[in-house]
Amino acid sequence: MTNRPPLQGVKVLDLTRLLPGPVCTQHLADMGADVIKIEDTGAGDYTAAPVKALVNRNKRGIRLDLKQPAAVQVFLELARTADIIVEGFRPGIVDRLGIGYQHVSAINPGIVYCSITGYGQTGPFRDLAGHDMNYAGYAGAADQVGSGESTLALSNLPIADLMGGTLTSVMGILAALFDSARTGRGRYLDVAISDGTLAHAVLPLARVNSEGRARPAGADSISGGLHNYSPYRTRDGRVLAVAALEPKFWEQFCEVIGRPDLKSFDRHAAPEQSQQVRREVAAIVASLTLEEWQEKLKDADCCVTPVLKLEETLQHAHFRARDMVHETTHPQLGPLTHVGFPVKMSGFRFAVERQAPAPGEHTLEVLREAGYSEESIVSMRESRAVL
Repeated sequence: MTNRPPLQGVKVLDLTRLLPGPVCTQHLADMGADVIKIEDTGAGDYTAAPVKALVNRNKRGIRLDLKQPAAVQVFLELARTADIIVEGFRPGIVDRLGIGYQHVSAINPGIVYCSITGYGQTGPFRDLAGHDMNYAGYAGAADQVGSGESTLALSNLPIADLMGGTLTSVMGILAALFDSARTGRGRYLDVAISDGTLAHAVLPLARVNSEGRARPAGADSISGGLHNYSPYRTRDGRVLAVAALEPKFWEQFCEVIGRPDLKSFDRHAAPEQSQQVRREVAAIVASLTLEEWQEKLKDADCCVTPVLKLEETLQHAHFRARDMVHETTHPQLGPLTHVGFPVKMSGFRFAVERQAPAPGEHTLEVLREAGYSEESIVSMRESRAVL
């Protein structure tokens, strides 16, 4: 079957840096879009090199000093034939630079222009700086993470940035791109990371609707409040994920651990019974190593699994079979492991076609494609409008 990327022929101008925006455009690039990463001629995208190498794969890179009129004209020329623009500046900056949605849509009515900010283009917080923990905190999501102790639990998978920012943006961009293809009219997308996070707070919102307030962190059904949906430490200090929510799974798990007498104490057990069962299960799980539990549970389909470390996941046969692990060699960083595109679709197979670009690596290539003469390019490089 012909390998035809679903976004083949789609051109994206990427003005983002750090994490939410670059991962958004990484997904677009992985699906075949020609993503041109635009960095300034100063610090550029100051993301840590190992992260930058992952989230900017399959893109090309140019450098523009958008404070110079010549560079603004280059951007607008590229925008004339672009399908998507993604930016992550604070509200108002792109307009002051002369590259905002009104400027671009005047020359390209079909453009899909996505602005990703922490709190959106409107509202009292529009100009506030922030990071993942701030957005998750305001959205009521951070309060739901952890075991209920006083210290907020932090995740190395920033849920606000990636769920509220990245995935929300991709969803909106693809919907607007589809509509633009039908109507010829693009759209401006105002994506607030805090909004995207709040929009996915479904389970705690259900508690607010039914009980008047969200339950504390670690106290709801899938956050640690149930003995049959909880992590347990093994003898070697690893973790076994017991997610036997349904009675049939809990009953099978009770058989595996040799405690059929606990079968009747499922998720509907009284709180004091649940705590007693939790203590007994904890003691049983702590009697064996994680490897021993894996062997013991290998034929038991009861939603009880090991909690793997990422380096173990990358070697796991399942994810290898799913083509989720790609080993490459980066020109500066050496051996580099990428995770694959997570959506499998007919007629397309993901590949790392190019490593993340060095700043300005493709400036000459992109300018020549846009029709700039060698003389014009030399002049702009001498003035450092482009690099």
